[in-house]
Parts: sequence; structure tokens; C-alpha cells
Amino acid sequence: MNAPAVLRLLSASTFCAGTRMATLRSALVCTAAVLLCFAPVSAQVEELDSDFKDLIKDELWLVEFYAPWCEYCLTFEPIWYEVGAELKSLGSPVNVGKIDGSVHKSVVSEFGIHGYPTIKLFKAGVPFNYNGPRTKDDIVEFVNRVSGPAVRTLPSQQLFQHVMSRNDILFVYIGKASPLKENYMKMASEMIVHISFFAASEDILPKAVVLHEIPSVVVFKDGTFFTYNETQDGELSAWVNRERFLSFIKLDKFTLYSMGDTGKLVAMAVEDDKNPTKEGIQYKAMLEKVATEHKKIYSKDFQFGHMNENGYLNGFIMGELELPHIVVLNLSNDGYYLPNKTLKSTDDLLEFLNGVLNGSNQLLGGNGFIQRLQRFVYDAKTTVTKAPLASCFLISVPLVIIGMVIYACCTAVPGNSEDDHVSLLGQGFTSPNKDDTPGVTLPAQQEKNLEAKKED
Repeated sequence: MNAPAVLRLLSASTFCAGTRMATLRSALVCTAAVLLCFAPVSAQVEELDSDFKDLIKDELWLVEFYAPWCEYCLTFEPIWYEVGAELKSLGSPVNVGKIDGSVHKSVVSEFGIHGYPTIKLFKAGVPFNYNGPRTKDDIVEFVNRVSGPAVRTLPSQQLFQHVMSRNDILFVYIGKASPLKENYMKMASEMIVHISFFAASEDILPKAVVLHEIPSVVVFKDGTFFTYNETQDGELSAWVNRERFLSFIKLDKFTLYSMGDTGKLVAMAVEDDKNPTKEGIQYKAMLEKVATEHKKIYSKDFQFGHMNENGYLNGFIMGELELPHIVVLNLSNDGYYLPNKTLKSTDDLLEFLNGVLNGSNQLLGGNGFIQRLQRFVYDAKTTVTKAPLASCFLISVPLVIIGMVIYACCTAVPGNSEDDHVSLLGQGFTSPNKDDTPGVTLPAQQEKNLEAKKED
């Protein structure tokens, strides 16, 4: 090989080596950049242990209870770190942490943790449960609401208008100190996990808002306002619980969960949002019309809304719900109602709702023993269908363990007393002669023990 060829080969080798080194350096730089970006975010979330119970007495803490084997916990982890970073950037006094429930089981038992991840805000040692959507914005909004005072004062018309523009539903106490205000403050401290509460004087209200009695509790929603009347509406907390949702809303599993303690039936139009139909659009319009135009008649008993998929409801009714459909849920007993005929008009819908109220429509489902057993079987079948490999693994592990225990019990070899006797002879003792001739005998205690073993 001549000199120029050698030089070209060396140059090519040097170039390739340089390229590989440059690629490696780039990969290392990218990895370092990712780690540096992730580190400040994760640094805002503290890993806690059982001693955190001392911290929550005097500090505000937002805590996630998780388990390493929980798949959803792993998916949720980046969102939790974003929550910590967001609260830190806002200058919030709330500390953010997480605790491994599989390690600190006494903490799990003390705070009644039944699933993972569970989120709680601790304020003066009192836990407030978060049951909303697992998104950064929803969790941060919950923290800002609960960590502050239960009732916030609106001192000016400008602030009142600003708050109204940012809240679809607004509860306001109007007036000065009174027994009603004391009741309002107590109720707000218990229900702050659901919605915000405010107080204001009469002069900051818009001119269009005319109250016939002061003090009053008013809710602004659906483009109008409603005043609490103790005689007609009963307990203040029950009235707030019924009115804390818009008349017609989009529903999901988190919203339905939060409606569980309202005592209302949930009437919904269910449709496939990916494949909308004329009938589905009509169902939705009919329900919205009843929710707004017949509010005084039905709002005390029904919450109206719509849902864009039937996955959650299939588990509720233990079957495939045909879409589109109108269904009424009773969240207090896991029951549901289905129309006996196709609902073609608002009058048909009103007839169906009245039948639910007067009992002429049959309640399906429920939470009796048989229904719970059927729901368990249905959920098991659904899980196996969706994830057959994981389901087979979860089922086979306990079966294998049980089989090993049974095998160990059946094949266990009992102790042999003759072997024990031989081992004693090997230690310098002799057995008594069968004809009772004198000889060296076993010590009395050991002979007694040997006889007991033989009896066993």
C-alpha cells in the first residue's frame, strides 16, 4: 500500500473515531440536560416517612400516598412533581411530599388509605381529601382553595366582578354578623374541598341583583342567581350540596364520584363523541332543556348532564350500554333506570323522569349481595379481556403459593423415634434388656422423653 493510501485510511479512521466521540458527547450532554431539568422539579417533592405526622401539626402539607407496584402511581409521578414545582413558583406555603404506603403501613391504616394514589391536604393536622381529576391545574386549584380561609371577603365591586368571571358557580354571604353567617362559616369549613365560598356587603352587588332580605346566602350560576330559603330548602349544607353544580354539565367518573353525597339522581345523555348521531344530539338537547326550563320542578331530585363514552357505565350496569342512550343513575345504591320506550320528545322524557320519581319505572342493578357478586364477576371478566397476560399472572401467583403449601404439608416426613434411640446409643447409653437383666440404662428423664416420642 502506498503512502497516500495509508494517509487516506488514517484520515478516515480518525474521522470515524471523531464522529463517534462527538455523538457520544452529544448523548451525554442531552442526558445531563434532561437530568438537570428534572432535578429541580423533583426536588420540590419530599419523600416522607411516618414522622411526617409531627410536621402536619404546624405546617401545610400536600401528601400523595403511593405504592411502588401501583402502575398508575408511576404514570402520575411526573404530574405530582409538576404540582410541587408549580406551588413553589407561586410562593405557596404548602409543602409537597409523598409516602410509600407499602412500607409505612401504620400510616396507611391511621389515615384510612384504601387505594393508590391517594391525595390529602393537611391543614392544622386536619386531612382534606382530593377526589378530583389527576391533573396539575385541578390539584393546584384545590390546594389554593383549601389552604386559604374557608370564606374569603370581597371588599369591592371590581373584585366581585373579577371573581364572578373566573367561577361558574359562586356562593356569597351578603350582610353583617348574624346566626346565618355563623352557620355559613361552619358549613364552608366542611365543604371547602368542593367549592369556594365568599362574603360581601350589600353595596358591592351589581344593580341587577335585588335581594328581598338581608342577610342572605346567594348562589350565582347559569347566568342568574338563587337565594337560600331555610323554610323551602332545609339545611344550608344540604342546599349548597345540591346547588354546587351547574344545571347541565359534562360528566366523568370523577364528577360522578363527587356527586355521591348530593342525594340526587343523575339523568344523563350518553353518546359516542367520536361518532356523533342525530339521535344523540337530540337526547342531549332534550335533557338540557328540561334542566333549564323545568329547574324548579326537577332540580331538587335530579342532576342533569351528558357523558361522551360508555366505559364507566358498562361497569355500572354490568353490560354494554347501547349508544346513544338516556339513563338515570342512583349513586346511593348503585342502581339505574332505563326508558321503557324510545324517547322522541321532551314530553316522553318528562314522563320517564316522573316514572322514576313515583316508582312506576323499575330500578335495576343495586348493591345487594347478589349484585355485588355479579359486578365482581363482570369486572374480573373485563380485566381478563383487556389484559390477559397480567390477569393470568395475578391469578397464577396465589395458586402456585397455595399449591406449594399443600405439597409441603403432604410430603412432610414425621420424626422417627427409633432414629432418636440409635443416636442416644451412640452417645454411650445402652438400652434395657428385654429380660430385665441388669445393664446400663438410660437416664430417667431421657427415657421418659423417648417413651413420649414413641407414643406420639
